Amino acid sequence: MSNLRNRVQLIGHVGQDPEVKTLEGGRKVANITVATNDRYTNDKGEKVEQTEWHRLTAWGKTAELIEKYVTKGKEVAVEGKLTHRSYDDKNGEKRYITEVLISELQLLGAK
Repeated sequence: MSNLRNRVQLIGHVGQDPEVKTLEGGRKVANITVATNDRYTNDKGEKVEQTEWHRLTAWGKTAELIEKYVTKGKEVAVEGKLTHRSYDDKNGEKRYITEVLISELQLLGAK
């Protein structure tokens, strides 16, 4: 059961082209957003589709794969862990971010 702790799996479509940066020493980091859709019928019998957006970050070889193969609209499956961080914006206000740190990536859909 220990390998089930803090584990996230998502399948969805990439919302915009990846943002990839090369850091000192040549290591890469990639940031993407992925949309997942949930469909259900509400109490009134109406079909409802709800879209959730997720922030994802990848490092190293996974970031290189994203840079090379992932574009806006591409369907992907990811596995990773949920992380939280904060920073102070340019106005000095504290901002909080929740994101998935990708450990595995699989490209889905047509080539």
